[in-house]
Amino acid sequence: MAKTPEKSPSSAHPRMKVLPAPVLSYRPRDPKRFHPGIALVGCGGISAWHLRAYQAAKYRVVALCDVMLDRARERRDEFFPDALATDSLHVVLARDDVQVVDITTHPLERPPLVEAALRARKHVLSQKPFVIDLDVGLRLADLADEMGVRLAVNQNGRWAPHFSYIREAVVAGLLGAVDSIHCGVHWDHSWVQGTAFESVRHLILYDFGIHWFDFVRTLMGEQSPRRVFASMTRSATQAIDPALMAQAIIEYDSTQVTLVFDGFTRFNPIEHTLVSGDRGILRSAGPDSKTQRVELAMADGVSRPRLKGKWFPDGFHGTMAELLCAIAENREPTHSARNNLASLSLCYAAVASAERGEAVVPGTVRQLPQG
Repeated sequence: MAKTPEKSPSSAHPRMKVLPAPVLSYRPRDPKRFHPGIALVGCGGISAWHLRAYQAAKYRVVALCDVMLDRARERRDEFFPDALATDSLHVVLARDDVQVVDITTHPLERPPLVEAALRARKHVLSQKPFVIDLDVGLRLADLADEMGVRLAVNQNGRWAPHFSYIREAVVAGLLGAVDSIHCGVHWDHSWVQGTAFESVRHLILYDFGIHWFDFVRTLMGEQSPRRVFASMTRSATQAIDPALMAQAIIEYDSTQVTLVFDGFTRFNPIEHTLVSGDRGILRSAGPDSKTQRVELAMADGVSRPRLKGKWFPDGFHGTMAELLCAIAENREPTHSARNNLASLSLCYAAVASAERGEAVVPGTVRQLPQG
């Protein structure tokens, strides 16, 4: 007797209908008719991405400051040749045409600079990670309120196109209740060898991972995580000091979250994100954080938005744009210091868990564990 032909996977599971992608506001939004003077303090490596984004957005950068005057002059000449280059923060803060100060220095020296700018009644964008002590961050947030100015954190991953689109889809309710969030990043982070970052013990979970802890926080809104368990380890063949591999499991009342960081993947890197809800699923994948393809699947079909922009430099445009819009609209920025402290709280709990080998409740760890 002849066998009945088996159905192919395609006939057993017909292709889902391809739908137009939902239109979501995932791109940076600039304020209308508001062009304040911006000063950049700290002209190290990351400052080039800030200035490149501001140049493209046609922002008005009027001063650049660094303790090494030559670095301030170099950045000035490359991006904003009409701006002042100085090694004096006092000179910057005394200028009436400076309304916003972008502080890009490393975390240890940043708090007194932020405080000085706030006391001069300047709005401030602080580089991430914001602080290494949550109570210091809370004090700075309170000071900003007292001075009547805005304090935001350059959590630039929020405006990476794929992260931003996923967040806006979740906020719009397209996925319904979020059941799970899974992120995997498999890349080579050993580029930090010979730089100041090589001395950061928790390079992956803290300095790098804060983007993903913050991403989870933006999806989960006001829901509080119950606990987090994390670990880290060194590759047997890595040549730099910090552990380049780490992972975290985050528990919510009805949502599970996993983050995997393989920071010593030397061949064929890949990054992927999956967010699943009771009404749909969103996933993105690509060779790195700058090149991602997003797909949204729901009961009536699947859509594949063609996203514009890249994390670098659009993420840096987004952080300043949101701060400027908040100033112009007299409201708290979505990436305010106070908002960002909840992301840091989750990150610190993960770092503490990796140190202790046990689950930790976010909020119980007030300072970045040093190990």
